[in-house]
Amino acid sequence: MKVAGGSFDPLTQAAARSLGAGGLLLVWLWVRGRIGLLRAVPMRWMVLIGLLFAAEFGLYYSGMQYTTASRGVLFFYTSPFFVALGAHLFLPGEGLTRVKLLGLCGAFLGLCLVFGDGLGDGARHWWGDVLILLAAALWGATTVIIKASPLRATAPDVTLLGQLLVSGALFLPAAVATQGTQAVAAGVWAWLSLLYQVLAVAFLSYLVWFSMILRYDAARLSAFTFVAPLFGVVFGAVLLDEPIRQGMVAGLVLISIGIWTVNTQDRGR
Repeated sequence: MKVAGGSFDPLTQAAARSLGAGGLLLVWLWVRGRIGLLRAVPMRWMVLIGLLFAAEFGLYYSGMQYTTASRGVLFFYTSPFFVALGAHLFLPGEGLTRVKLLGLCGAFLGLCLVFGDGLGDGARHWWGDVLILLAAALWGATTVIIKASPLRATAPDVTLLGQLLVSGALFLPAAVATQGTQAVAAGVWAWLSLLYQVLAVAFLSYLVWFSMILRYDAARLSAFTFVAPLFGVVFGAVLLDEPIRQGMVAGLVLISIGIWTVNTQDRGR
């Protein structure tokens, strides 16, 4: 998203990602003979998570304009804590135990060690951090709603399609209204980055993610998202020349221990 940001504004990227991946998903459903599943969708719930999805990425794309990729990834992946809290309140059998809570806190402490050296790099980062933290809360809320509502009986690819189409329907006119689609002089890397967001992120990875949401414990599954910021740091260093801090090694150890603790404790029930 940062690579494409020099050529495409946030709303244009969000619109292209949602509508492009939504089109691919429609083809996916048609090829697999699953278009008929759309008739049984609980529309009110689908619209709700679509609106949450749109708000989530509207905040995320906007926030990333004010902060670094490393900081943005850190705050976005606080989502497991919102999932764990929501699961504790609304999902029977997925309540927090002391051991699970310690595991999640240990993983979060690992993230703090990875990024802690750079948290004071600039005052302007705070606005972006707040926006992305709000996006993380909406991501967590979406995960819990899917598991707690009639959407839990809806096929994952159909659920994802609803989110993409609803959000795309909101992002596209917003991008046009702000003249965002008039971005010019986009280079090869900007186009490849946009294509990557459509194919790899919004289509393939989300399809896998929503399939897993319906099959596994929400809090345990979300613990694995703590690994993603480490990849964010690596790619931030390679593509954006952002520094890799010494805390990464210690953070990786704590993240691994936290994930292992959550999974071991669940299997032992």
